[in-house]
Amino acid sequence: MLIHPWDAPTDDTEWQQWLATHDFGQLAVNGPSGEPPFVQPLHFAYDPGRGEAVTHLARPNPLWPALVADPVVLLSVVDDYVYVPGPWQAPPEDPPEHGTPTSLYAAVQLRCTAHVVDDPTAKAELLNRQVGHFQPEGGSAEVAPDQAPFDRMLSGIRVLRLEVTGVRAKFKYASHRPEEVQDRIATGLAERDRPRDAEAREHQLRRRGTWPRTP
Repeated sequence: MLIHPWDAPTDDTEWQQWLATHDFGQLAVNGPSGEPPFVQPLHFAYDPGRGEAVTHLARPNPLWPALVADPVVLLSVVDDYVYVPGPWQAPPEDPPEHGTPTSLYAAVQLRCTAHVVDDPTAKAELLNRQVGHFQPEGGSAEVAPDQAPFDRMLSGIRVLRLEVTGVRAKFKYASHRPEEVQDRIATGLAERDRPRDAEAREHQLRRRGTWPRTP
């Protein structure tokens, strides 16, 4: 993923706060030589304090042999994306039809070392952590070995503990464009008001003035 300096996060807090509310992504696992990667959509629970994400998959999932052979994986999350028509991006001195269309989006990629967890007790602990992330209000029985109702299901899944070893984050929201162009984009998003336009506009307004960066 290309990250221009003006699209980089201002600090780790920016991408961590965004990731805290965006917990569905795609896990890319290297395929066998000459084959494309396995790409698995999934929910996950990221814990910045532990520096890891937790998820689980069904035991019959075809990616397991590839993941065991090469545990270096990439967890990719993309959202708050919009299409920006060319006229919105036209430089102030140019006619609108000379503007270049583009995409605006937020993206975080976590490079991880995957640890497969098969021990029933350890699986239960991590599954409860993941459920607690998505369902803090409770309402579901706790997972525990030899305890109904989920004990018989434990053998049918494998848990993944994804140890984060690197992060690449990008917030592409026209931060380097002239103020007049940024105003035009913000106005256009507000008037168009399609899905994700409000979220993209919030990013764009929030990141105004972050480029050029001060030492």
